[in-house]
Amino acid sequence: MFYFDIQTNYYLENLIIKVFIMQSPSCPQSHTFSYANEKGEKRTLYVLLLTLITMAVEISAGSIYGSMALLADGWHMGTHAAAFCITLFTFRYARKHQDSRQYTFGTGKVGVLGGYTSAIGLGLVALFMFGESLHRLFNPLSIQFNEAILVAVIGLIVNVVSMFLLHDHHDHHDHHDHHDHHDHHDHHHEHEHEHEHEHGHAHEHHHDHNLTAAYMHVLADALTSLLAIAALIVGKYLGWVWLDPIMGIVGALVITKWAIGLMKQTAPILLDAHIGRDYEQKILTKLAQSGADVMDIHMWKVSSSHYAATIRLKAEAEKDAEYFRQQLTEFDKLHHLTLEVNTK
Repeated sequence: MFYFDIQTNYYLENLIIKVFIMQSPSCPQSHTFSYANEKGEKRTLYVLLLTLITMAVEISAGSIYGSMALLADGWHMGTHAAAFCITLFTFRYARKHQDSRQYTFGTGKVGVLGGYTSAIGLGLVALFMFGESLHRLFNPLSIQFNEAILVAVIGLIVNVVSMFLLHDHHDHHDHHDHHDHHDHHDHHHEHEHEHEHEHGHAHEHHHDHNLTAAYMHVLADALTSLLAIAALIVGKYLGWVWLDPIMGIVGALVITKWAIGLMKQTAPILLDAHIGRDYEQKILTKLAQSGADVMDIHMWKVSSSHYAATIRLKAEAEKDAEYFRQQLTEFDKLHHLTLEVNTK
């Protein structure tokens, strides 16, 4: 296949034709993100089953014994169950559609969307806890402390077990990318516009917002369990029944803060917000040291830890897109790179 770049010189009234041979890609591009998460999915499923059982026990006990803190803990576990369902669905959906051409940059944002959705659920639970605790503060009920404390301790044990199950996977989870190799092709115009696409193949440790959301749900439930136990013990020996709803309010406020924090982490990724200035500045510095004048740059995340960028440069004629691509290979998070190089 031939590519013709024609420039007409009206002053000299002659036609300059430059003919370049351009090789077509041997295969279509692939932007596949697949989560090696079978172990994590199984652990999440175990935690889901454990949570459903404990939730039923705590809600029943809270209603029978009249503990708002216990009821709040039980209902909060119900939202955890929903969050774990979202987590499992997200992993399986991302894996099922990882080769789909419907997703231009792959399914890397599916997990981010799952994390954002779980954060909203966490916030709604906090709102419910706050409202119910406030109601119980002004309309106190008698509490059977011994039974309530026993069930709260059981709930805490379940939470601790769940935290260990999810925490190990949360800390050691790796995100694997699988990309097809394809031929790079440069388009040479009179100004020598050259486009080069880089697709990273590194296996790196990263932050998974989907798993983070699931872990935060368990952590929040552990917090409400601790607050419930503290309130029940103090209420039993000092008669401070008002402390039970107060602890519910405190737990609601803390969980709200966590939910907002997770939404702040995930929303910018979903909206293709610009990445941190520090990372961009390092790239700009590297390009400047390599002899390029950066005319324009756009960077955004295509998953929780993978970046895409389009950069327009000016450089000497002997430095092409492949040269600058090699200069940026140290930036292992930059998995989709489009360079446009114009000659000075």
